[in-house]
Amino acid sequence: MKTQHLFSHKGVSRLVITMLTALIGGSSFKLMHVPIPWLLGPMTAVLIGSSLWKGRYGWPGQVRNAGMIIVGYTIGLSMTAAALQEMSHQLTSMLLMTLILLLMCASMAYVVSKLARSDYLTALLGCIPGGLTQVISLAEETEGVNITVVTVMQVVRLMAIIICVPILIFSPVLGNHRTDALAAQAASSIHAEGAILFPDILPFAAVSVVCALAGDRIRFPTAYLLGPAIGTAILQMFGLHGPQLPSLVINAAQFMIGAFVGLLLKPGELTQKLRTVTLALLNSIMLVAGALGLSLLLREFHSVSMSTALLSIAPGGMDQMGIIAHEINADLSIVAGYQLFRTFFIFFAVPSLFRLIINRKN
Repeated sequence: MKTQHLFSHKGVSRLVITMLTALIGGSSFKLMHVPIPWLLGPMTAVLIGSSLWKGRYGWPGQVRNAGMIIVGYTIGLSMTAAALQEMSHQLTSMLLMTLILLLMCASMAYVVSKLARSDYLTALLGCIPGGLTQVISLAEETEGVNITVVTVMQVVRLMAIIICVPILIFSPVLGNHRTDALAAQAASSIHAEGAILFPDILPFAAVSVVCALAGDRIRFPTAYLLGPAIGTAILQMFGLHGPQLPSLVINAAQFMIGAFVGLLLKPGELTQKLRTVTLALLNSIMLVAGALGLSLLLREFHSVSMSTALLSIAPGGMDQMGIIAHEINADLSIVAGYQLFRTFFIFFAVPSLFRLIINRKN
């Protein structure tokens, strides 16, 4: 939606309809205990609503950008001294594991592009093990990519990781015992809710917004996400401590992004729906199997537990992997370090790779 139409009568009407639809979707997914409900719920509900009633939905990009800044800040908070120290000690292993994982994804993307009869860039973005929000944002910025196909493949991958990794972690093979994931999440939520935001949040909020706008001005990849993440990490290096955000704020950020992504999806543009979903599922299973194999190598290289190795390599969200790591007393600094390294490596290296591929195609 264009800025000049944001406060028009028609624009406000579309915004309200979209917001109500997204609230219904998020609440429903929350009641059904679906993972990341305030991202997937609004996305699904707005997708369905905008497909049934065309022209009645709208969501300003500025709202999505605000949600991205919040997510970027939370990523920057994870760049603690312990995580950075662990990253420096195992930098070679992190780079090696990330490169192998990306080469594996690039190979699978080639096969998927041939079987699904789609272009390689779309398949590659669909296979890349980045965060759902970050990859969709990158797809939006890349010309010629089918965002609907990318989103379907990424959602299937995310759901497969969220289901398969805990099953592997708590299986008799790895020997972990499930305590209570909900208790761990609740404790984390209580800690975040009790944190005092003001005035400690003010310098971080200012730096996050400035870095996001500056990054956008210089065409930095996924600027509204990585800009705040880098700015927050730098402030922490100078001794400032950013407060944890309440779960309500994090859920609101997911809500802002989910509603926007729901409007980006165009089901009519998804040809051969069954084939695409099937290939996405097979790709996800192969990705989990590959991550399991790499975790065996990591365990041999650094004598870490198999659970720590698997959670470090697993191509899922850093927040979900962190919750499981905390629950089973895995080495959280190693898990966070590997997950953060892969996230930043993907979003610094992949845009350059895409430009190279596009230039060669042209």
